[in-house]
Amino acid sequence: MSIHVAKDYYGILGVERNATEDELKKAYRKLARKYHPDVSDEPDAQERLQEINAAFEVLMDPQKRAIVDAGGDPYARGAAGGGAGAPFMGFEDIMDAFFGGSMGGFGRRGPRSRTRPGNDALLRLDLDLEEVAFGTESTLTVDTAILCDACDGTCTEGSSEPQTCSTCGGSGEVQVVQRTILGQVRTARPCSACSGYGTIITDPCRKCGGEGRVRSRRRITVKVPAGVEDGMRIRLSGEGEVGPGGGPAGDLYVEVHEKPHEVFTREGSDLRCRVRVPMTQAALGTKLTIHTLDDQVEVEVSSGTQPGTIKKVRGHGVPKLRGGGTRGDLYVELDVRTPSKLDAEQEELLRKLASLRDEEIKEVKGGSGFFSRMRDAFNGHA
Repeated sequence: MSIHVAKDYYGILGVERNATEDELKKAYRKLARKYHPDVSDEPDAQERLQEINAAFEVLMDPQKRAIVDAGGDPYARGAAGGGAGAPFMGFEDIMDAFFGGSMGGFGRRGPRSRTRPGNDALLRLDLDLEEVAFGTESTLTVDTAILCDACDGTCTEGSSEPQTCSTCGGSGEVQVVQRTILGQVRTARPCSACSGYGTIITDPCRKCGGEGRVRSRRRITVKVPAGVEDGMRIRLSGEGEVGPGGGPAGDLYVEVHEKPHEVFTREGSDLRCRVRVPMTQAALGTKLTIHTLDDQVEVEVSSGTQPGTIKKVRGHGVPKLRGGGTRGDLYVELDVRTPSKLDAEQEELLRKLASLRDEEIKEVKGGSGFFSRMRDAFNGHA
């Protein structure tokens, strides 16, 4: 049996040349229902349906569609492809490449399954540092395809069932005999009438349109483990997209993003922060109370501490993701500050200190440079 395919594939489906995949599917379903021999009384219904299916098959195949867009005909040119570096091809493969499909009696694929696995889905979750450090539960709204509750994934309306395709007899393939230089060659191609499924849904489910799935917004709860890092993904098995024909759902991945913190920066399981220390306290020594993520600790500032000194506080960082409860460390950078304004008494005290340290203070017009020079002198000789 040979199949006649018209050249204007877009015209057969009644779509524009820039039609999207969804537009192609919509046009195909509409025409397939109209011209299927089991439901249509038109004398050329079967021929029209063959053209419709062939056009849909071509335009849904990126390589074949590219040939059409370039002004060619993929059936006229055959399915030959490949080129340098292609793997060794046996006789059956050569026939498949030239004539599309499989050699008659060999490699029959049988009908395609309408049920296919669904895709994975991805959501973003923004959390505070405290939440990623100690773990949390978040409720998210996800928009995915779920199983159609009207047909339970059967794709049909009510108790109706898919009908065996009258073109291929349910095999999902048609045999095509072609004359070649080697003689007559019989090949098997996917049946264009049923798209290779072997059955045709004559009464599709009204809710899902014969897809076996529908879009739905739902809420799910995600448990975020303590110590999760920025950019990590949490997998929720089976919470992704339900597949065509009610196929098994893919997985849902929740990608965690950590919000910037006003005090701490994170480096793995360690935390860093900067604390201001007055010049006098840095010179004389003191103890500072530091607020951590969940507690407070005392940090000792030794006398003569210099700007940029870093103090390590063990075990006050972020819990390690797989550390069995152990935590990273907290690094506190001491930001020694020189006062910008002094009264006369304070200035006099600093001058006496400079004199005791044999430090020369050169006056600057307007007196604006005294404190900066005092700071430099202090830092340089402390």
